Amino acid sequence: MTSYRTAGVDLEGAESHVQRIASSVISTWTESVTGHFGGFAAGVTLPPHYLKPVLMMTTDGVGTKLELARLTGRWRGVGFDLVAMVVDDLAAVGAGPLGVVDYLAVGALDAERDAEIVDSIAAACVEAGCPLLGGETAEHPGVMAPDQVDLAATALGVVEHGTEWGPHRVEAGDLVIGLTSPNLRSNGFSLVRAIIEGRDLDQKIGDTPLADLLLEPSVIYSPRVLAARGNSSVHAAAHVTGGGLESNLARVIPAGLGVVIEPGSWKVPPVFRRIQEWGGIGDSEMARTFNMGIGFCLVVAPDSVADLTDLLGPQAIVIGQVS
Repeated sequence: MTSYRTAGVDLEGAESHVQRIASSVISTWTESVTGHFGGFAAGVTLPPHYLKPVLMMTTDGVGTKLELARLTGRWRGVGFDLVAMVVDDLAAVGAGPLGVVDYLAVGALDAERDAEIVDSIAAACVEAGCPLLGGETAEHPGVMAPDQVDLAATALGVVEHGTEWGPHRVEAGDLVIGLTSPNLRSNGFSLVRAIIEGRDLDQKIGDTPLADLLLEPSVIYSPRVLAARGNSSVHAAAHVTGGGLESNLARVIPAGLGVVIEPGSWKVPPVFRRIQEWGGIGDSEMARTFNMGIGFCLVVAPDSVADLTDLLGPQAIVIGQVS
């Protein structure tokens, strides 16, 4: 007799998965969370100090970096890639994260893998200072191969009305502070996979296996960036994802102005040069595909640079100027 199980959907396995991830998810909750785990929805109360709160939402995924995780069985960092993509997008407008929900699509459930992915998302949410409110794990038999995975998330954030960062605040003479990124984050992996096809992912690059180098988790910038919200000299911010520094920084520069970037002001991590060498890729293509060592930017008034670089830490470097 035909049943849901024979069609490829494991309802008992899905229930076991929910039970396994409960403690990880609930560990991210604070007193701001309303609802209960396993319900149809969960919510958050707004922090009381906002006078005119503006809710911001963003959504993104890990992309084809997941294919390398699948090939190597290294899933521990993908939650950081996921959470970074959404909470850092919120931070780019000065919004603090209130909560994240995730969507995990699989060809077939794998108890160990799926729990490891959710554990990673929960750990990243703790680092970002926001609860993992819930999510969905969906089986797609016959549509995805049994071992395939896709992963996305939506984040909700809040900012005080009138304090939003953006191009409307940017002026000629503002300086650009870049926050360094030691790795690829989760952008450009369609090109990376084409370049490394056929290579041994366990080969050592220095002391690090190639797979570990490529799958190093994304930096989550949001907590450091949001620490600067009280400084009115911060005018705009850019999260450097797909499209590289040039196209993402351009989003926050108003018409009539431009930016002069000093490429030698920061050190490009070796992983980018290795990819460029293996693929025979030109400098311009590298720059419009990868972050090249700068994962987030703040556009600030010149007189605040010293204070802000002290606040943001040693990863903060002045890399350019609005002209």
